[in-house]
Amino acid sequence: MRFVGFRDGRQVRVGVLTGGDRVAPLAEAGEFYEDLPRWTARARELAGGEPGPHERALGELSPAPAVAGSARVVCVGLNYRAHAAEGGFPIPETPAIFGRWTASLAVDGTPVPVPPDEAGLDWEVELAAVVGAELRCVDEETALAGVFGYATFNDLSARRAQRLTAQWTLGKNSDHSGPIGPVVTADEVGDPAGGLRLVTRVNGEVVQDGDTKDMIFPVGRVLAHLSRTMTLRPGDLVATGTPAGVGHARTPARFLRPGDVVEVEIDRLGSVRNPIVAWPES
Repeated sequence: MRFVGFRDGRQVRVGVLTGGDRVAPLAEAGEFYEDLPRWTARARELAGGEPGPHERALGELSPAPAVAGSARVVCVGLNYRAHAAEGGFPIPETPAIFGRWTASLAVDGTPVPVPPDEAGLDWEVELAAVVGAELRCVDEETALAGVFGYATFNDLSARRAQRLTAQWTLGKNSDHSGPIGPVVTADEVGDPAGGLRLVTRVNGEVVQDGDTKDMIFPVGRVLAHLSRTMTLRPGDLVATGTPAGVGHARTPARFLRPGDVVEVEIDRLGSVRNPIVAWPES
């Protein structure tokens, strides 16, 4: 099943895609993740039945990430062997963790502005895992079983700001810099360790072409590692790193500038496409 978010007044609600471009609304995002068994069971009923009276065309809705405002967005850096190598870094012995805020998330089609002090933004296609169970001090197998679903994610990065200090937070939270696609349930995706292709295109040109088989720390290990310090809860989002091919590692460096269009795509999950625009004038 595929779940999408949409705005309803001041709320973000979650719905299930019932076929084509139809959406059956379910619940407010926080309520949805608080009782996943209830709402996923309801989603199965709606997805397998006749179109209901409350279904809406996807194009009629105001899209939003299918993420609760209270969710934590945890990201992993340098988690692909080839990506670490292109940056001249040794293979890390433990996952490099940094955070995003939900306010930085966006959806397919959202224009992403380049901050005024940046030469441009860098692209990073990533597999995002959505937590579906409370995970506290768990092993890798339990952690992987606790994944609700996966989504295509673009960890767009403001490299100047990222490099100002050893902490990456500022450069990873520019406006609308975290475009994310629908959440696809884990049963439809399988274990990413088996291999999922990740691709980034800039203006139609392939600039990243990787595979989750190249992950240093697979999804279960990342979640188990996090769970030994912080209790992960349903709805938390973990972006698991990017493969080789990022712009800053090229000679000369290449960045996304106003007028460019960036698209990220992952097997079984779909794509997310966003135009890059100039920073709005005050």
